Amino acid sequence: MLNLPFLRSAFGERLQENVTLAPFTSARIGGTADALVTVGSADELGDTVARLWELGAPYIILGGGSNVLVSDRGVRGVVVLNRAKDVRFDSGDQPKVWAESGAGFSSLANRAAEHGLAGLEWAAAVPGTVGGAVYGNAGAFGGDMAGNLIYAELLTENRRERWPVERMEYGYRTSVLKQSTLKFVILAAEMRLNHSTKEAVRFKIGEFVSKRKSTQPPGASMGSMFKNPPGDFAGRLIEVAGLKGARIGNAEISAVHGNFFINHGDTKSSEIRKLIEMAQRTVAEKFGVKLELEIELIGEWDE
Repeated sequence: MLNLPFLRSAFGERLQENVTLAPFTSARIGGTADALVTVGSADELGDTVARLWELGAPYIILGGGSNVLVSDRGVRGVVVLNRAKDVRFDSGDQPKVWAESGAGFSSLANRAAEHGLAGLEWAAAVPGTVGGAVYGNAGAFGGDMAGNLIYAELLTENRRERWPVERMEYGYRTSVLKQSTLKFVILAAEMRLNHSTKEAVRFKIGEFVSKRKSTQPPGASMGSMFKNPPGDFAGRLIEVAGLKGARIGNAEISAVHGNFFINHGDTKSSEIRKLIEMAQRTVAEKFGVKLELEIELIGEWDE
């Protein structure tokens, strides 16, 4: 049970109550949170989460709002809206960038280009934040966080720590953090870059962005719905199963790319959930493949 008087005392005017979460998600879907606190720096993020640990208050952290589906019933707890976006480039002999976890990942790639620094071009068309990319080993076009990360700054129950990339135990769209029961929050990350020229980096970014636009649908979505199974593609399986264009209410399995589910307006998360279950069931029946979600389901759900 959320103790709102304690939260009001702890966070004062920073605490908002009964906040609709849909505007904070890329899919523009979701119910209300009991409470929401916005943070503007890594230090503020750490202090806020530490306070919530002390109060024993349930919480989730929301960054760019991609790769998540918030339930119609919303979140019973505190949503910490991560707007910690400080970025620092080091253009020395071994160039790198340090970024707070709320920094937009695609924006970071474009800012690196302005410094003539390469290595993050693959991220220019990746939605979400640095923190989400660190947590889930985001990747595209042959690159991923595992190939760029030097270390992540975490706050755990005991202290502020630097975790080198080896400690993250990265795999395809996963990390040790995804499997851990440790209390933690990702505060920032340092990533390796390479010297190049603005023109070369911009050209490569342009190629990747154009390719993504030509293969992925416009409109409000969560990004890729399912992880690609070994040796295959989730979108291909969904297409061959005859599900592209399938609709429930205003939710649609995209006719452009089967691994994207589109909100055509006033869509309920329950409608997306039904499409998810339809795709998983049909692909399992036809091909014996269990599609595993890449997105995370947030909030209260009927099992």
